[in-house]
Amino acid sequence: MKKMIINGGQKLSGEVTIGGAKNSTVALIPAAILADTPVKFDSVPDILDVHNLMLILSKMNVPSNFSHGELEIDPTQIKNVPLPGGAIRSLRASYYFMGALLGKFGKALVGFPGGDNIGPRPIDQHIKGFRALGAIVEERNDAVCIKTTPEGLHGARIFFDIVSVGATINVLLAAVRAKGTTIIENAAKEPEIVDLATFLNNMGAQIRGAGTDVIRIKGVPSLKATNTHTIIPDRIEAGTYLAFAAAAGQGVLVKNVITEHLEPFIAKLVEMGVYLEVNEDSIYVEGGRNLAPVTIKTAPFPGFATDLQQPITPLLMQAKGCSKIIDTLYPERVKHIPEMQRMGGKIVSKDGIISIKHSSELIGTTVEASEIRAGVALVGLALMAKGTTVINKADNILRGYERIVEKMAGLSIKIKIVDETAVQE
Repeated sequence: MKKMIINGGQKLSGEVTIGGAKNSTVALIPAAILADTPVKFDSVPDILDVHNLMLILSKMNVPSNFSHGELEIDPTQIKNVPLPGGAIRSLRASYYFMGALLGKFGKALVGFPGGDNIGPRPIDQHIKGFRALGAIVEERNDAVCIKTTPEGLHGARIFFDIVSVGATINVLLAAVRAKGTTIIENAAKEPEIVDLATFLNNMGAQIRGAGTDVIRIKGVPSLKATNTHTIIPDRIEAGTYLAFAAAAGQGVLVKNVITEHLEPFIAKLVEMGVYLEVNEDSIYVEGGRNLAPVTIKTAPFPGFATDLQQPITPLLMQAKGCSKIIDTLYPERVKHIPEMQRMGGKIVSKDGIISIKHSSELIGTTVEASEIRAGVALVGLALMAKGTTVINKADNILRGYERIVEKMAGLSIKIKIVDETAVQE
């Protein structure tokens, strides 16, 4: 495991370029196996999750090559092998191989997904969708076995009981090669789903309505890639750097953003009193002064993203008064709170509401990154604290934020990463 060392009191200045969206990439890579030709992506983030997905591809005899943001995947000699553990356990998005393998081969055996522990995230809606398409789903030794009847997958009308990004993507991946038309109702609307549908449509899929709550998929027999797919910018990474810049910045330009994807987040910054210059594909942020407290309630897109409720927390500690966060999607996403309290943060969680008060006596200490967003929130707090902060389990941060050390260096921030495994060896 790695640890991250940050000296407090540093101020951000300069510019940072946002990379490709993690949440798009982890769906696009499994989707690539649906193709009957090699596939190329660019703007791929260099994060641990990408390398773990490449390991999974290699187990299926799918070679991949990743260099300088470009990823090539060749699924033409793919083998449908069981994927019971290993890299599957390391990230939740590995469950997209369920839908992709089901669409490709009509069967899949995939271990239960791992990833960040941020509370219950059941896959019952995924299973409901697979069964509606004609699949038989069974649990076997901590793995999910999915197979079709001799008739194969067929189109269906599927209504999700709750809005689920994962279920929407997984059913879409299976339905794109099914016979007939599938209609997904109460579908998730996230930009990453639109990105996935764009990629599949460019290969010959017939998907309409992505980005709305009703998606129609007419199954096709074959998918062939003809162009390189450019992944959309990461709205969560962009929001994180915007929050850092507002909390501890002296003028920061955040480049390569789609501002429409950040409207709820930008609205909260403006409500707090942060000065922003919003341009076509960039946002300039001055450090926040005399900030007002706000109340944030997370919601599926186009609402305030749950993945940004932790990264904005250090900024809320700068506000004069008490801010509140209500995470309607993952109310148990609170593992950052004890770590922040250890640093002097005035933050508590009670009855599903996170309360954050102005915190002026922040002290660096040793803390732990329990998951991606909790970890990066500690980075923001460490910049504001007096003294040195050591963040253990920094690998979790690196799972979702590419080249964070280099990008922060471009903002005049020094961060050191120590590989404890290498030291022990």
